[in-house]
Amino acid sequence: MIKRFATILFILFTIALTPAWSAPQQLTQPDISRVMQKMFSFHIENKELTAPLVRRCFKIYIEQFDPEKCYLLDKEAIAYLNLSDSQVQGIIQRLKAGNYQDFIELNQLFQKSIVRAQKLREAAAAQLTQSMADEDFFSAAPPAQYASNEKVIADRQTSRMVRFYQYQKSKAIIETAERREKVFSLFEKKVRRIENSYLFLQPDGSALSKEKRDHYFSLRILKSFAKSLDTHTSFFSPEEAAEMRTSLEKQFEGVGVVLSESIDGVLIAELIKGSPAEQSGKIQVNDLLIEIDGESVALTSFEDVLEKLKKKDRGEIILGFKRIDTDSEEETYFRVSLKKKPIVMNDERIQVGYERYGDGIIGKIALFSFYETSDGISSESDIKEAIRSLREIGPLYGLVLDLRENAGGFLSQAVKVAGLFVSNGVIVISKYAKGELHFLRNIVSRSYYNGPLVVLTSKMSASASEIVAQALQDYGVAVVVGDERTFGKGSIQYQTVTDERAEFFFKVTVGRYYTASGKSTQIDGVIADIVVPTQYAPYNIGERFLEFPLPPDKVDPAFLDPLTDLDEKTRLLFQRKYLPYLQRVVPFWKKMIPQLRKNSAYRLSRDPNFQAFMKRQEKIRARQNSLPANTIDEMIHIGIEDLQMGEAVNIVRDMIILEAEIKSEAQLEKTGS
Repeated sequence: MIKRFATILFILFTIALTPAWSAPQQLTQPDISRVMQKMFSFHIENKELTAPLVRRCFKIYIEQFDPEKCYLLDKEAIAYLNLSDSQVQGIIQRLKAGNYQDFIELNQLFQKSIVRAQKLREAAAAQLTQSMADEDFFSAAPPAQYASNEKVIADRQTSRMVRFYQYQKSKAIIETAERREKVFSLFEKKVRRIENSYLFLQPDGSALSKEKRDHYFSLRILKSFAKSLDTHTSFFSPEEAAEMRTSLEKQFEGVGVVLSESIDGVLIAELIKGSPAEQSGKIQVNDLLIEIDGESVALTSFEDVLEKLKKKDRGEIILGFKRIDTDSEEETYFRVSLKKKPIVMNDERIQVGYERYGDGIIGKIALFSFYETSDGISSESDIKEAIRSLREIGPLYGLVLDLRENAGGFLSQAVKVAGLFVSNGVIVISKYAKGELHFLRNIVSRSYYNGPLVVLTSKMSASASEIVAQALQDYGVAVVVGDERTFGKGSIQYQTVTDERAEFFFKVTVGRYYTASGKSTQIDGVIADIVVPTQYAPYNIGERFLEFPLPPDKVDPAFLDPLTDLDEKTRLLFQRKYLPYLQRVVPFWKKMIPQLRKNSAYRLSRDPNFQAFMKRQEKIRARQNSLPANTIDEMIHIGIEDLQMGEAVNIVRDMIILEAEIKSEAQLEKTGS
């Protein structure tokens, strides 16, 4: 899923923050068959190599190399995209025999196209360095077709260079031909890092070892094979797995600097809050890194700089910096000694706020993923602590649980978070390849919070966040507010990523999940009770826009837990201590939704900021079909307020008032007044 460029940079450079580990041995061609057999044994649908999978695999293999269609000619790509039945059968036979000649030949085609592109870029750079008009701009939308001739390839390569120039110009002053030359030199350096892995070259242009060549070749084949099974099955390099562990666990060991490669050198792009670098008070964003432990990094490749920073055997690092005053252009040189330590990314976990209501408050909790670490940090414990801290401020009359930016995480944590708002009962039903059903339950007989609750969602809410939203909607304990529907990922993956000692790192789709109503969020997502569009609303975002998604289905409801997946002894125990305290479906808020929806529509129609927001969305809708699916190219901001959160709080206010009115009427009827 492509978001903003800054987000992409963060993903790329968090490697500098994570520790080194004992990496598995280099991949070899025999590993391809071993890994694929493992994936076939796990996968919910695909159990063997078939003609459709082979066609998908070659399509993905080509797209991995040339996603912007700026290397290959149409006649070159079509030979592999329109394989005949006999060609496919021949490929299957060769693959089963461990013969990867078809991929070797395709890789040779890639190498020829890279050499061609490099020559075209060299000519373009010479021209652009001498003359670059401000109005020069090339569309960022990838073309639909491969290039018909070399001139089209030249134009598309030039387009990439100009887009890179425009981005660099937004960050730094580039007024001279010398500075422009640095921009295009940096572009070439970045692009060649990727190209060199296909050319089997080191950064300095020397040949890779046979082991490294075999590793890169096998890695690319495994990535394309895995993705051909379905849109969420993937194979990862050790480096990618380390990044994912950091993202899931929300902690790592390091000094807390995020680096970026600029035309002036390696600079500080971000300081992680609470890290040694941030706490030193000496380092600033845009400082240039010039030394590591007294050694200059002026001639060191960016990859080697990252490697020096993440070495685990170094407890203390002395970093040297250069800072340029933007007004006086005066240069300052300084050194900072930093000790590595475990860093918890609190800002990436949860944010808590509130608004006053009468003598109490309405709480606001934003949860960005579902995480869990070995030392007890988890999304469940963080939300419990947030609710406890809110209650200390004053009576907690209502709550907004914000899952708009939450793309998922650990399934077990989704069950535990949902369990904070319901008592005993089924949260998730999982179904696997042979049709067997398993029930994931909350077995705490009392909810931690049971007042007016809004779950705020968007098209970016996916996977575990959809489980929570759908489960709480099913039981009627929350009103779902946000985009018309969420992302629509309703599949379960088995993964080896969180095991640092795993032989191979992959995730594979093993089942589908459903909530207590028997509904699956696959494709359709969670349908909002009250639509309050977010900034993602006008874009084509969701599972339905991905390649090779699983189809949706449903199972029988499980509000009355059948206990069929338990052994006899456990079933008897649950019948005594669990079933009598099952969470019942609450009809109250479902009945109130028409009134809540009417009140919300009235407010939003009279809110000038929200109406301006909607007009901006219409402009995006007019051009969304020219953008790739699951792509966001503009973030809409109207004023300084969070419009969707503001309306979510207003809906909670309505819920509080309606609940009080109903209780008052019931009390009057009871007393006969």
